[in-house]
Amino acid sequence: MKKQIAIPVILVALGVGGYFLFKNFGNSNNISTLFGNVDIREATLAFRVSGRVDVIMVDEGDFVSAGDVLALLDVEPLNNAAVAAEAALASTTARNALIHKGNRQEDIAQAKARVEAAQAALLNAEQQFDRLVGMLPSGVVSQDSMDNASAVRDQAAANLRAVEEIYNSLSVGFRSEEKAESDGLLKQAQANVDISRLAISDATLRAPSDGIILSRAIEKGAMIQAGSPAFSLSLTSPVWVRAYVEEPQLGYFNTGAKVLLYTDSRPNQPYSGTVGFISPTAEFTPKSVETADLRTALVYRIRIVVSDPDNMLRQGMPVTIKRAE
Repeated sequence: MKKQIAIPVILVALGVGGYFLFKNFGNSNNISTLFGNVDIREATLAFRVSGRVDVIMVDEGDFVSAGDVLALLDVEPLNNAAVAAEAALASTTARNALIHKGNRQEDIAQAKARVEAAQAALLNAEQQFDRLVGMLPSGVVSQDSMDNASAVRDQAAANLRAVEEIYNSLSVGFRSEEKAESDGLLKQAQANVDISRLAISDATLRAPSDGIILSRAIEKGAMIQAGSPAFSLSLTSPVWVRAYVEEPQLGYFNTGAKVLLYTDSRPNQPYSGTVGFISPTAEFTPKSVETADLRTALVYRIRIVVSDPDNMLRQGMPVTIKRAE
């Protein structure tokens, strides 16, 4: 009788123990497993200058490497602008050198000679006017002659003042303010040359990194504005997996943890990855999670860097994530 009672008790105990063992095993398996999606960065590429599209080198679906030429603009207008900027720079450079070096001694000597000539002319005009004044009482000189002599004297005096100012300016040289202004104009001219050369370089659109051309928005011969989208590039590196982890799982998927990434297309050949980022703040489970129990749960967003990506990983592809043993 005791044996008959003991057997059911043992069976019940084994059943209860098996239940809790299975439950704990299932929880452990859930803790060590995550679900996420492939997150591939995309870049919108555009020219930094306006112009007419001259050559298109790639099309949608093409693989490109960093530095590959994607498209070219017509550079003839840009070359003409560069020539004009370089000519302006040459003129400004010569003017700046003159200002800093000062006037030539030959120019100063010529200005001095003009002053001396103007002084002699004024002296002669004054003497002529004085003679006429002395003859005025005798009635020999008319009033018109006096007026003409006065005008010649005044003109000679004005001419002397003008050439004296030129001579003084050449002798003293340029003021510090004029030199500073010239230096500023020279820098501006050099900047214009640099801008024109950069514009020529920007007429060639290159791939910033390895990737796949997703879309092309330009056609040969079309006029485009600076910044208008030309291509959309899907970057092949880095490839990330975005997932969300609950607080109990943080110990399994801490920063630097090695993981295996399973996809439906390669169920027996997992990719390798490393947890590179864990969000410092919790957030609600994303809307893509439809389970009622998880819809209001707080989770932490993590980013896993794929170590060995290939062309089979596509944007948004679902991935199962497990800790690498």
